[in-house]
Amino acid sequence: MSDTKESSQDPSIEFVEHLAGVPDSLQRLWTPYRMAYIEGENKPADSLAGDECPFCRAPLRDDETSLIVRRGQTAYAVLNLYPYNPGHLLVCPYRHISGYVETTDAECDEIATLTKQAIAVVKKVSSPAGFNIGMNQGTVAGAGIAAHLHQHVVPRWQGDANFLPIIARTKAVPQLLSQTRTLFADAWVDLYGPTGEERHA
Repeated sequence: MSDTKESSQDPSIEFVEHLAGVPDSLQRLWTPYRMAYIEGENKPADSLAGDECPFCRAPLRDDETSLIVRRGQTAYAVLNLYPYNPGHLLVCPYRHISGYVETTDAECDEIATLTKQAIAVVKKVSSPAGFNIGMNQGTVAGAGIAAHLHQHVVPRWQGDANFLPIIARTKAVPQLLSQTRTLFADAWVDLYGPTGEERHA
């Protein structure tokens, strides 16, 4: 009786009830914005496509637009536009290189430093239970943009791997990326001070 009453009050529920399918107990979280990622939007065509690379374009714009959290001399930290978890950061060299072995000593050192700092920043802001940290080298290894090296820093919480990513390949993210960027950028300054000379090209 209550189901009938609810359906009559909500036209969208009534409409859904008239479509084909077998009812179940699951809720649906519609995320059409992820279709851009699935279809490969913003991915460079090949390893030589630096001008098409989002990791090359990001430092050319302001931090808020590009979701950059921290700039270093040879590398920078940016929020993942398609996060697996809230606070998912990427640490990238400015140079358009695909392999970890191609980094200079300075790049390698700064990627490590920014990764270490990123962990401390996320702990300060979000208090996660743990982290996944690593690089996917090559498309076959799962790199979404294999042409430009990037290290993932993914905060993890107890129970964050539910049926959504496992069954539906969907992740619920409770905070806007712009808000996350501001929190992380401010916390980075609190922990490590302001940046020195910023690199924009």
